[in-house]
Amino acid sequence: MAIEISKVIQDWVPRGSKIVDFGCGDGTLLKKLIDEKDVQGYGVEINDKKILSCIEKNVPVIKLDIDLGLHDFEFSGFDMSIMARSIQCLKNPNIALEKMLKLSKTCVVTLPNLGYWRCRINLAVGKMPVTPDLPSSWYETENIHLCTIRDFENLCEEQSITIKEKFFIGPKNKKGIMSSTNPNFFATEGVYLLEKK
Repeated sequence: MAIEISKVIQDWVPRGSKIVDFGCGDGTLLKKLIDEKDVQGYGVEINDKKILSCIEKNVPVIKLDIDLGLHDFEFSGFDMSIMARSIQCLKNPNIALEKMLKLSKTCVVTLPNLGYWRCRINLAVGKMPVTPDLPSSWYETENIHLCTIRDFENLCEEQSITIKEKFFIGPKNKKGIMSSTNPNFFATEGVYLLEKK
């Protein structure tokens, strides 16, 4: 059965909470959370076309480079921050993660897994991976800090970040035994609920 990452995130977001979605894209996730979980939500995006889509959905959004602007939210009192499929696009993902957990009690991070077996095969034959979860060629991608599931979990441990919950997705957005038991090799994406120790 296919799993929607947005559904996993939605289950973790407390009803009526105040949230910020960094790299909110076209606002689809935030719109669902506002409508179905009664959240007070704000989006941060840099792409003008995606910002326009947010506005069309009546999703509050500001244009901001996440690498430069996380400190603008320090005193906003968010319950949760979300960074879905954006952390690998940042210049300093470790600093962004630390800042997210200073401005909110918990955060959700999702990321594509470069350790997925198909990616490993591509690298073994001397090519950068191109998969459904990493669809762009190396010269077109926005991803500048790809990592594996193990890399990300090691970073959390180094920064004293507690992984409260985690969810792994395999090919075709399916949750399977193999992606759950050996996510570093079989999961295409990791979804994490984090808090500072």
